[in-house]
Amino acid sequence: MACLIFLADQASKYVVHEFTPYGWNQAVTSFFNLVHVWNYGAAFSFLADAGGWQRFFFGGIALLVSAWLIYMLRKPLATLERLGYAMVLGGALGNGLDRGVRGYVVDFLDFHAFGWHWPAFNVADIGIVCGAALLVCASFLQPRPATP
Repeated sequence: MACLIFLADQASKYVVHEFTPYGWNQAVTSFFNLVHVWNYGAAFSFLADAGGWQRFFFGGIALLVSAWLIYMLRKPLATLERLGYAMVLGGALGNGLDRGVRGYVVDFLDFHAFGWHWPAFNVADIGIVCGAALLVCASFLQPRPATP
C-alpha cells in the first residue's frame, strides 16, 4: 500500500507539474477545482514564509517518520494498523521526495463549499490523513489489557 500511494502521488504530481503552469486553476464542479500550487511549508502552508530552513526541517521529519514507520511495519501488527502505517508511510515518502528534490510540495486538489475553502492538497496528504484515521480506528478496536 505504501508503494501504491507513493507511486500514485508522484505520478499525479508529475502530470500537474509538467503539464500545467504554476497558478493554473480549472473548475471541475461547483465545489472542486484542479489547481497547481506549491507548498513550501507543512500542513495548511504552516511556516511557508519561514525563509527556506523549513525545507530541511520538514524533509528531516519526513525521513525520521518514514524510518520509524518502516520499523513499525516490520513488527507483527493487526491488519488495520498495518494498513494505516503503510498509508502514512507512502504519503510521508511522497511529500518528502518533493521537498528533497523540488524544495516544495506540489498540491493540486482544491475543495470549497458554503463559503469555506480548504487548502489545496495531494494524494500523499490523502494517504497520511486516511492512514492516521485507520490508526485511530485500530486503537479503538484493539482489546484493552485487563486491569487488576
